[in-house]
Amino acid sequence: MAELVELPTRLAILPFRNKVLLPGAIIRISCTSPSSVKLVEQELWQKEEKGLIGILPVRDAAESTSVSTVLSQGVGTDSIDRTSKGQVSTSDSHKFEGKNRQEAIHWHARGVAARALHLSRGVEKPSGRVTYMVVLEGLCRFSVQDLITRGTYYIARITPLEMTKPEMELVEQDPEFVSLSRNFKATAMELISLLEQKQKTGGRTKVLLETVPIHKLADIFVASFEISFEEQLSMLDSVDLKVRLSKATELVDRHLQSIRVAEKITQKVEGQLSKSQKEFLLRQQMRAIKEELGDNDDDEDDVATLETKMQSAGMPSNVWKHAQRELRRLKKMQPQQPGYNSSRVYLELLADLPWQKASDELEWDLKAAKERLDSDHYGLVKVKQRIIEYLAVRKLKPDARGPVLCFVGPPGVGKTSLASSIAAALGRKFVRISLGGVKDEADIRGHRRTYIGSMPGRLIDGLKRVGVCNPVMLLDEIDKTGSDIRGDPASALLEVLDPEQNKTFNDHYLNVPFDLSKVVFVATANRAQPIPPPLLDRMEVIELPGYTPEEKLKIAMRHLIPRVLDQHGLNSDFLVIPEVMVKVIIQRYTREAGVRNLERSLAALARAAAVKVAEQEQVIPLNQDMHRLASPLVENRLADGEEVEMEVIPMGENNHGLSNSFNIASPLVVDEPMLEKVLGPPRYDDREAAERVANPGVSVGLVWTNFGGEVQFVEATAMAGKGELHLTGQLGDVIKESAQIALTWVRARAVNLKLAIAEEINLLQGRDVHIHFPAGAIPKDGPSAGVTLVTALVSLFSQRSVRADTAMTGEMTLRGLVLPVGGIKDKILAAHRYGIKRIILPDRNLKDLAEVPTNVLSNLEIILAKRMEDVLEQAFEGGCPLRPHSKL
Repeated sequence: MAELVELPTRLAILPFRNKVLLPGAIIRISCTSPSSVKLVEQELWQKEEKGLIGILPVRDAAESTSVSTVLSQGVGTDSIDRTSKGQVSTSDSHKFEGKNRQEAIHWHARGVAARALHLSRGVEKPSGRVTYMVVLEGLCRFSVQDLITRGTYYIARITPLEMTKPEMELVEQDPEFVSLSRNFKATAMELISLLEQKQKTGGRTKVLLETVPIHKLADIFVASFEISFEEQLSMLDSVDLKVRLSKATELVDRHLQSIRVAEKITQKVEGQLSKSQKEFLLRQQMRAIKEELGDNDDDEDDVATLETKMQSAGMPSNVWKHAQRELRRLKKMQPQQPGYNSSRVYLELLADLPWQKASDELEWDLKAAKERLDSDHYGLVKVKQRIIEYLAVRKLKPDARGPVLCFVGPPGVGKTSLASSIAAALGRKFVRISLGGVKDEADIRGHRRTYIGSMPGRLIDGLKRVGVCNPVMLLDEIDKTGSDIRGDPASALLEVLDPEQNKTFNDHYLNVPFDLSKVVFVATANRAQPIPPPLLDRMEVIELPGYTPEEKLKIAMRHLIPRVLDQHGLNSDFLVIPEVMVKVIIQRYTREAGVRNLERSLAALARAAAVKVAEQEQVIPLNQDMHRLASPLVENRLADGEEVEMEVIPMGENNHGLSNSFNIASPLVVDEPMLEKVLGPPRYDDREAAERVANPGVSVGLVWTNFGGEVQFVEATAMAGKGELHLTGQLGDVIKESAQIALTWVRARAVNLKLAIAEEINLLQGRDVHIHFPAGAIPKDGPSAGVTLVTALVSLFSQRSVRADTAMTGEMTLRGLVLPVGGIKDKILAAHRYGIKRIILPDRNLKDLAEVPTNVLSNLEIILAKRMEDVLEQAFEGGCPLRPHSKL
């Protein structure tokens, strides 16, 4: 409550634009501009409860030309010099609340002293800017004499305008003041009674009329109303108590009359609702009469059911108005008319969409979510940590916007299954939308209803199927969308994945905005390069490079083998796959980044075991607690001792019906002969690299493909010819240029590399060079083969073999500098799978080793190279025969 306080002669001024603080009113403001922050720090934050500031109304000069007249009311002898003090000229450097510094400001001559009831300090992220939240209480009026600047804010010399206690006692004896006070109290009491009756609250507000002085009540009541800025200024300028009471009474009475008018309108609306209810009752009676007469109209009933369904769909107001127009149009149409079915299907879609319906999320137990993720997936520490971070943010801020995660990696590493695990951890429903091969923009935005066979886009259709507005939506294979004359689906996804735009996503078929901001989008891709940069910028890319052999072994023992056995009706009593055999399958049969081929190999073993079990001659009868087989075919075969087909044996209550029907003496244990019999001879051999690099002219490189990292051999040979370079292996333009650069570098450094005796000797004199990349059916391109090509050429011309245990990657310049390349983790994992022991990497790729698993690095020797001579020194046994003191 405002009190009479002793004001200092000078007060720091906080300007209020187009707003007035009256004595007794309490207001909360947020100070973000440098000037207001500085004022709060100097005058309030450091002085704590003793701090007082002045609140002075201001108005922009461009508001109107009549501002000067309004601001000059009631100034009298307290008026200030408006030329020198009342305006901030265009040369003033003070920045006022985010406005332009060159904009003129009109200051009011009177203000209100205020004290801070509460202060809180905050820091904006990521800018680090300090802000303050201040709760101010108006105390008393003052008049401004002088206005000067202090740093970034203003200081005013003031004169208090409040009456002293003797002056107040003298005014209270005035008969006119007594009459005004009585009139104001009566009007205020009537307003309070009306509000308490409407809101059904107690009579606590009436205590104000008995305890608070009348001159303070006038300000308190007016401050609680929504009035114009002109009226606020007029109330502030009313220093005379009689004038103040008269204006306050007028404002309170006006507010009272507006409430009465609103009540009259409400009563009229309620009367109209009663009429609608009466019509509804009559329609129900009419429908009952038609049913008794057998004259029921099914179409009319269906439309009424559709209307009821639409009313309960929870549509936003703008969508509901649009749906009502469509419904009225449908009611006027006959079922035989063209367009009737399309309008009805459209309205059914509007009624089926989850406008407000959301799935209840689980309690935010981060430990349980982590256990769930660990049970579903082995490894993938970075991905799991990102999901736990998202859950932690949701726990602290439930309305936080969901990120758009994009899992990029080779096939079979668990990208799609990770999305379903995210949905399970969040407790949300899951919907998958496949974008592979989508070339029509209408698949995302839908078709316009003017076309025949129009339908909504895949996103709206997915939300209709899942039935909630906040599912986890997987956009699978987002890198495989294409564009043609029908539009670009990737560009249509820009609006979907932008949190600032998808709140009003406009499907062409719906033609009304739909809020997609509550959906958690997860995308998957094999490569990030085909994704357009604007679309990629809206997603948080998380790379899944592949699994190490140790991780594959754990995944197979924990997840793949139990799943494969269950899918084939087996268990550990019938088939045992030892860990040693799983290692053999990983090393010799499935060199891949993911685990799909590994699962196929295990499934082949399970099928072979199923044949063995089904062919068992010793068939034990069913358990006694099992129901007798009712099939005559099965009974006849059992009686004749014939073979029983698995398909006709009824399963029990559990999923292992086969284990209840058959019993064998000992389980089938997989060994190497069984592997070769089922899977064939081993596809990969650890001695392959040694055999292929045994001859000069062959080097081992590391490349990145859509399926992860791969080991690539580069073969070079020379023959009689005209000095030409031949390239084969289905190569792209980049790798062809790398080969040309490599040959040029070797020819230019032939003497220093001891490949030629003198500078005048041409290495290609009378011979051609042929460079071949095996596996010619696979396209190859990219800037990762430069050092590998140089090593192969040096090996060819020097007739020295490259070390078989060494692989390399990196691009080079024409001057011999080794440049960094991408996909380091994928390439190192591929080398580890292939049995490579030494890897030569560009020196600037050292930072990428942090992403490689520690157990993989411990089995490898990583060599960093800055220049091409470093690569050659490490690629050959005993080093490269460089010329002494040569500067390559």
